[in-house]
Amino acid sequence: MNAIRREKLGWDLATGALFAVIVVLSFALPEQFPGSRWMLIAVAGGILAVYAFGARRYVSFHEIAEPSPLVSGVLQGGLIALLAVGTAIEPNMLILQTIALPLIWMTSRSTRQSVIVTIVNALILGLAYAFWGRFTAETTTAGFLTAGLSAAFSLALGLWITRIAEWGAERQRLLADLTAAQAGLAAASREAGAADERARLARDVHDTIAQSLTSIVMLAERARHEGSTAAVELIEDAARDALRETRTLVAVTSPAAPASDSLGDALRRLGDRFARETGMAVSVTASDAALPRDLQVVLLRCAQEGLANVRKHSDAASAAVMFEVTDVAELVIGDDGRGLRGVTIDDDRGFGLVGMRDRVALVGGTLTVQDAGVDSGPGGVVLTVRVPLMVTEKHA
Repeated sequence: MNAIRREKLGWDLATGALFAVIVVLSFALPEQFPGSRWMLIAVAGGILAVYAFGARRYVSFHEIAEPSPLVSGVLQGGLIALLAVGTAIEPNMLILQTIALPLIWMTSRSTRQSVIVTIVNALILGLAYAFWGRFTAETTTAGFLTAGLSAAFSLALGLWITRIAEWGAERQRLLADLTAAQAGLAAASREAGAADERARLARDVHDTIAQSLTSIVMLAERARHEGSTAAVELIEDAARDALRETRTLVAVTSPAAPASDSLGDALRRLGDRFARETGMAVSVTASDAALPRDLQVVLLRCAQEGLANVRKHSDAASAAVMFEVTDVAELVIGDDGRGLRGVTIDDDRGFGLVGMRDRVALVGGTLTVQDAGVDSGPGGVVLTVRVPLMVTEKHA
C-alpha cells in the first residue's frame, strides 16, 4: 500500500506541474483569437480533472482493480477530446500528451486496447493539428508526423513497461506459490517429526515399560508357584525399576542409570537383575568408557531387548553381554539356546528386532543377528551392535 501511495503522489506532482506549465505557456504565447488563452487553461484544467476524479485510482504498476469498459471508454475519450481541442487552438498543447498517453495505458483494460487507442489518438491529434494550420500540406504533414512520432514512442515505452509489469506479476505469483509450497513443506516436516517422535516413544515404551511389565508378570507367576519371599522381592525390584524407567521416559532423560553412572555400570546391573529373575548364568564384560548420552541410551535399550529375546525365545541356560569401545562402540549379546531357526531381522516378526534396528540406524550404526553355530559351533544366537564413534559425535 505504501508503494501505491508513493506512485500516486508522483503522478499528482507531475500532473500539477504540467498544469502550471500550460498556464504559464498560455500567457506567454500570443492569443489565436479572443479568449483562446482561457480555453487552453480550461483544456489543461479538464485533463487535470479527468486525472484527479477518474484516472488517478488506476495509476499504479502494482496489481489493482481495472476500470469497467464504460469507465475506461469515458476516461480515454475525454482525454483525447480535450487534447484535440487544445491542439486545434494551439499546437504547443501537444505537450499534454506527456500525461495523457500514459493515462491511456493506465486506464486500458488490455494491451490491445492501449495500442488501438494510442493510434486513434495520434490520428485525431494529427487532424487537429492540420485543422489549426487550415489543412495546408505543410501543417498536415507536420501534424501527423508529430503525432505519429509521439504514438510510436508511447507504444514502445508502453509495451516495454507492460512487459516489465507482467514479469513482476509473474514473479509475485511464483513467490506466492513458493511461499505456499514452503508452508506445505513445513507442515509435512512437522508431521514427519511428530511421526518420528511417536515411533521413538513406541520404541521406548516397548523397550522399557513393556519389558518391565513382562518381567513382573513372569516373576508373579513364579511367586505364585513357589511362594518364596525371594520371588516377591524380585517383583518389588522389577516394579521399582519400571517406575524409575517410566519417570525417566517422561522426563526425556537417560534411562536406567543416574547421570553419574557409566554404561558399563548399567549393563552390569541389568545382567545381575536378569540372572536373578531368570536363574540363568549371565556374564557381563563391559568397558567403562564415557560415551555420549544418546549412544548410551541406544546401546542400553539394545541390551534390554536382546536379553528379553533370550528370555522369551532361546531356552538358554546362560547368556553373555560384552561391551567394548575402540574406534567403534560394540555391544555383543550371546546365548547357548536353540538358535534363530530361520528367523531374520528382515522378517519383521514383532516389534523388538525391527525397533532395535531402527534405533541403531538413527545413530549411524548397524545391527546383526545370527546363529552362533555359523561361526563358533552349535547352538545359540549372537546379536551384535556396532556404532562408529565419529558418526555418533555428529549426532550427539
